Amino acid sequence: MKTYLAEVLGTFLLVFIGTASVVTGGFGGALPLGQEGIGLAFGIGLIAAAYAIGPISGAHLNPAVTLGVFLAGRMPAKDVVPYWIAQVIGGIIASLALWIIGTGKVGGHTGGFGANGWDVAKWGVSSAFLWEVIGTFTFVTVILGVTAEKHATAFAGLVIGLTLAGLHFAIIPVTGTSLNPARSIGPALFSGSAAIGQLWLFIVAPLIGGAIAGIVAKARIFEKD
Repeated sequence: MKTYLAEVLGTFLLVFIGTASVVTGGFGGALPLGQEGIGLAFGIGLIAAAYAIGPISGAHLNPAVTLGVFLAGRMPAKDVVPYWIAQVIGGIIASLALWIIGTGKVGGHTGGFGANGWDVAKWGVSSAFLWEVIGTFTFVTVILGVTAEKHATAFAGLVIGLTLAGLHFAIIPVTGTSLNPARSIGPALFSGSAAIGQLWLFIVAPLIGGAIAGIVAKARIFEKD
């Protein structure tokens, strides 16, 4: 049970810190952070969670990561769904907390809650889908690489967090950067029908990217003999 509660807490930290940077300090805010600041907020949130609860659960914080770890042969099948449930719960609680904070704003909160989505007037669904698959594949590949038994390092959390930040710099203009179904589900539930209508992509594409990364890791294509 401690393992799953750790995933709830860790995912809460990641989603809360990251999406709060959008809701209260991001685009259109009094002190707009821009995509670099938002990317760093997600990266820092991940680093904080990784070192806080990593020794307990491995700090997956992301169903795509859990799927990749499983397919790489590093966790039993019985833990996959409980991890997913814990991660989604953590993301929803984070978005609920931001919703409560937002409703306390004088004059009301008129923006969203950090939901992912793409502008159909600028980007086709294929572009958004491919970005999310490639981005998640890259992210999960890095995670599996720096946490592999032969390559494990005390700086793994830092490397993973900076990778997430870098991917945000690149992908925010297209999809807002998900790479994580748990990060997308919570904000979508509090952001209205448009976000919910596009939510499927931010569940399916990251899971495909994570699965490919896990299969590649299992094959040990990028490991020394």
